[in-house]
Amino acid sequence: MKKMIVVLLCFFNIAFAVDAKLEIVKKSKSLPKIVISISENSNDINFLSKIKRVIEKDLKVSGHFEVLSSNVKTNYNQRPDLYKLQKEGVDLYLNIDSQISGFGGFILNTKLFDINSKSLVLNKTFSTKQENRYPFLSHRVAISINKYLNAPSIDWMDKFVIFSVYKESKKADIYIGDYTLTYQKRIVSGGLNIFPKWASKKQDSYYYTTYINSVPTLVKANLYTGKKKTIMKSEGMVIASDISSDESKVLVTASPYGQADIYLFNTKTRTKQRLTRYKGIDVGAHFVENDTKIVFVSDRLNYPNIFAKKIGQRGVQRLVYHGTNNSAVTTHKNYVVYSSRDKANEFGLRTFNLYLVSTKSDSLRRLTATGVNQFPKFSSDGESILHTKTINGKSYLGIIRLNYEKSFTFALRSGKIQSIDW
Repeated sequence: MKKMIVVLLCFFNIAFAVDAKLEIVKKSKSLPKIVISISENSNDINFLSKIKRVIEKDLKVSGHFEVLSSNVKTNYNQRPDLYKLQKEGVDLYLNIDSQISGFGGFILNTKLFDINSKSLVLNKTFSTKQENRYPFLSHRVAISINKYLNAPSIDWMDKFVIFSVYKESKKADIYIGDYTLTYQKRIVSGGLNIFPKWASKKQDSYYYTTYINSVPTLVKANLYTGKKKTIMKSEGMVIASDISSDESKVLVTASPYGQADIYLFNTKTRTKQRLTRYKGIDVGAHFVENDTKIVFVSDRLNYPNIFAKKIGQRGVQRLVYHGTNNSAVTTHKNYVVYSSRDKANEFGLRTFNLYLVSTKSDSLRRLTATGVNQFPKFSSDGESILHTKTINGKSYLGIIRLNYEKSFTFALRSGKIQSIDW
């Protein structure tokens, strides 16, 4: 992986020479420095402060900015002192203001100044009908600033995360939220509801496992209408683990014959094809290499490890030669991230860490060092890893920015995250 500064210089230098954006690179070899100011004219300074904190976190997570700490408040309708800001080493200055929509809801006004070109470069308004969804307004502001600099996309910040939370024994609810968990909304409750998985890139429907008359049942639900339909039932377990790129096929772990195997469910014909036939346990398959192969967890070595199999062929290939308790795999193109239970550390604790490997090479890279790290999920662009993290019994959502060697955690308010998807 290239170092962060090198990556940033590469993409900044694709800007046109006559564009003021390039002045940021000419001025400094470091990341562009940005200050965020709250309008002193706002009727709700405390609410704007919440929005500001999320924007600042987004810009830090992106890896493309250096966010300068500031409690400054300015008149939104007046131009800031750009010369003073330049002397203070500031490259970008964002001012935010809020108002209540006449039709209900919330409006966020933003002005972005490029200090080096002494100009207002963005003047945009963002709105939502539900005030509690303000984190998504913040994410859209960060995305807009990021696009102004032609930086690598962070559009994934505006997507829902779907996750299951254990409440108590045999009870788990399913929520949607933003990636920081600042926004959360429960969408399924009552009983044990686990392993949610988005059914489409549009995030308008999802799969999850529940229990109907004590039988594990795979259900597909529409996020907006609430309409549900049963996909498959299986004694023991039935879990949707991955969706093909065209969304026509679902990899399902099921155990109709006693032991868990991998099945390929066709959403158009509603038929299933058994992909593995093993007397032990095969679970958690994901597509790899343009949906021509699957990667999955199996106990074929008398301990859980990661294997690969070409769809339509009988042979199975061992993929990982590290660790003796490997599980919870995710894939992007030919890359694989899995969770591995490591030996006791200096504190005498055994823990789970995440590792990155490739189906095309023998390289191995550890991505985490502390806590219990499980259920990794690649972002759609392959640049980031979402995962669950447990530290001292508290549940967190973790984000790893692969190209920037940075990681971030966001705490769950209560309960324990069972599994996640985005």
